[in-house]
Amino acid sequence: MLKRFFILCSGVDKDIVNGCSNGEQNKYAGIGATVFFTAIMAFIASSYALFTVFDNVYTAVFFGFIWGLLIFNLDRFIVSTIKKRDNFLDEFIQATPRIALAIIIAIVISKPLEIKIFQKEIETVLLKEKNEMAMANKNQVSNYFKTDVDKNKTEIDSLKSSITKKEKEVADLYNSYITEAEGTAGTKKMGKGPIYKEKRSAYDLASKQLDSLKATNAVKIKEKEEKGKTLQADLDKKVTETQPIIDGFDGLMARINALNKLPSLPSIFIMLLFLAIETSPIIAKLLSPRGEYDFKQEDAEMGIKNLIAQNRYQSELQRKTDAEIYDKVYADIKDDKELYNYKKKGALELLKLQADGFVEKQKKSM
Repeated sequence: MLKRFFILCSGVDKDIVNGCSNGEQNKYAGIGATVFFTAIMAFIASSYALFTVFDNVYTAVFFGFIWGLLIFNLDRFIVSTIKKRDNFLDEFIQATPRIALAIIIAIVISKPLEIKIFQKEIETVLLKEKNEMAMANKNQVSNYFKTDVDKNKTEIDSLKSSITKKEKEVADLYNSYITEAEGTAGTKKMGKGPIYKEKRSAYDLASKQLDSLKATNAVKIKEKEEKGKTLQADLDKKVTETQPIIDGFDGLMARINALNKLPSLPSIFIMLLFLAIETSPIIAKLLSPRGEYDFKQEDAEMGIKNLIAQNRYQSELQRKTDAEIYDKVYADIKDDKELYNYKKKGALELLKLQADGFVEKQKKSM
């Protein structure tokens, strides 16, 4: 049962191969098994690749099964259309397009499995890229809000600076009137004279201005700080909203790019392995000598070619014979007076009808 199934997978003519020896049947069963298991690997590889795209097991398995059937049909067609000839060069030229197609199929099949085999290494590369993207995204968003944040911070610093400046002015005025009263500076006369009173008045005025400035700027600083918190919240929100996009950066294309950043030698070996598996049925058929099945297939094709050639020759001969007979028949009829008079009578009647019709048309037009 299994042998018959693999023979079916090889694409050979069942009626011919059933009449061949057991060894010949085993050869084509081996070729069919290679075709079948290549399709199985294509199914597994494509299912995994599609799972990274759709993130759904059932969808990936369904389309992976369709892809596996497609690869199975292509491989079966490739193997079944290669026919053994007496000249190896002719066979190789015939198989060249099929080998090229097999190479493409091998590359397509091997790439998803490479991604699965090197999954841990690929995830390490992706993690590094995600971190870099997150940092770049944060810097980009920060630069977007930078102007407003810096402007707000500058205004807060300016308000605080004006308070500091006023506080220094008040402190200087305080020190001035105290030293005046002590007689250590100014007029250097101890006591609270006119100069002391002027300096004390200047201090009291500056002190009131400082209190007013502190109250006013405190409100403004609070508003600016609230605005700063809002800007920071908007920045954090923007970063948070874009983070899921970065976290989702692990699709098929991203994994292929990450795979290309790893050392290429292991990937090359895996691809060569699949290339050997995919082309093995073709290579085996090219290298194997002509067997019983090939001779029987050639004999059956030769019989059909001979039958078609014979039918074509008979049809051509019949056509020439019929043509000669009809030429002779019409040559004899040509000299028959009775047939001449009959055709002449019919032609005259037709001419009369045409003339009468022309006259009727002329009358209607007038």
